[in-house]
Amino acid sequence: MAYSICTYGFIPVRTEPAESAQLETQILFGESFELLEHIPGWQKIRCHYDDYQGWIDDKLVVKLDDRDVQQWDKASGVIVDKPYIKVICESDSSAMLVSAGSRVVFNGEDRNAIRIGSFEFYLQGKISDKKPDIETVARGFMNAPYLWGGRSFYGIDCSGLVQVVFKTVGVFLPRNASQQIDVGEVVSFVEEAGTGDLAFFDDEEGRIIHVGICLGQGRILHASGSVRIDALDHQGIYNKERRLYSHRLRVIKRFLNE
Repeated sequence: MAYSICTYGFIPVRTEPAESAQLETQILFGESFELLEHIPGWQKIRCHYDDYQGWIDDKLVVKLDDRDVQQWDKASGVIVDKPYIKVICESDSSAMLVSAGSRVVFNGEDRNAIRIGSFEFYLQGKISDKKPDIETVARGFMNAPYLWGGRSFYGIDCSGLVQVVFKTVGVFLPRNASQQIDVGEVVSFVEEAGTGDLAFFDDEEGRIIHVGICLGQGRILHASGSVRIDALDHQGIYNKERRLYSHRLRVIKRFLNE
């Protein structure tokens, strides 16, 4: 098998090998992936972080030695916990913004240097290696537009928001809300929900269709239209602007032991 690492702010992963195909997810900067199948112009991949599969534009695949990828994955890296941070490409001095949840390994000659194969990048600014506050990270996505399949501040969906925010505090969660609900401990009453608990919502058929991050005191941060904060009670999410309940509460679960 061949492997690679994302050297862009993110790489779109699609359901089919076509630019018009639905966005399935995004690979963030520094995340590695396995190359499964190649057809002209497209590469089928599997994301190492959450095992998600899909198709990416072949032009975005950086050919790397398998040993380089293995060393990158094993190295002590840091997860970006700010909404975004600027990275400079050494070869042409071009800049790009990488989003929270991206992984950087300082393995170059300079203290802020990131080397991936023959590519070298320089981080502008600082990333703390201390565990961030989950509410601070989540609020950093405020007003980011909703995007089905998104995992970055450019656009993000409800489960992508939850997955990325929890990644910054060292907690792995699956990609989809229907998978995320299968882990964690049940919180019996909505009044007991604290910051960092996750609230899940279903439709009339009982399918899990939405998830958000509880902030305590009857508030929830979630991606719906954009990343926003709304009221939460035993019925669900109440949108004060529209004066209605937008999502029906199914269960609240706890993933943090703090």
